[in-house]
Amino acid sequence: MFSLYNANGLVCWTAREIRLREMMIAHFAAEVTDFLRATNPAWTVHRVEAPVLVPRDLISDAYGPEDVFIQQRLSPHDVELVLRPETTPATYAYMRHLLAGHPPARPPFCVWQAGKSFRREQDQATKHMRLKEFWQMEFQCAFTADTANDYHAASLEPVRRMIAAMTRLPARIVPSDRLPAYSEVTMDVEVDNGDKWMEIASISRRTDFPQTVSFPTKGGGARELEVRVLEIAIGLDRCVYCWNAADAMG
Repeated sequence: MFSLYNANGLVCWTAREIRLREMMIAHFAAEVTDFLRATNPAWTVHRVEAPVLVPRDLISDAYGPEDVFIQQRLSPHDVELVLRPETTPATYAYMRHLLAGHPPARPPFCVWQAGKSFRREQDQATKHMRLKEFWQMEFQCAFTADTANDYHAASLEPVRRMIAAMTRLPARIVPSDRLPAYSEVTMDVEVDNGDKWMEIASISRRTDFPQTVSFPTKGGGARELEVRVLEIAIGLDRCVYCWNAADAMG
């Protein structure tokens, strides 16, 4: 990892680090699929890839002009686009597409993406890994509100273990120090990289997917159930950074 520009928060990656990131994406996807299906064999898992440019009206109001990169509008007819600050809006759009399909998808299912996101981070030393352009992997796992499974609790230790295995450093689970507005509960996975405990991943029960799904009943009617979402978000750049830190520690 190195910088070519006279600007903080913009880094370049070597071929070795790119291979590490790609290995981590494949491993994390397999591990999440395995533990979801261990809790319930009915889980299906879908990978998608969406544009990094997103219509502004799909982005949470929690992101203001000081947080995101907004395209210049050259005419009144331009759709206002932003460089996405997270992959969630496009993943949610694809989840709604699945639920409205013919036949419609039935929860539980998981949709995930791995790609770049962008935020107007304050200039800080690279060791803090608050990058303006960064690689993110997010799993949005949809299930119905009537499930007896506590998927959030079941995911904590598997996510901690896979982060520890990929970074080769001690990892712990802690309550998030900033509960997002969309979350009932968020737990973070932190890694001890020799300099500090660095947040690598977060696991949340999200409440901002306002969707229901209809199931037929024996009497010919239908039963409406609320769809809830377990989110597992992983900072891939931070995983690679911590791998390098483990190398440096010998």
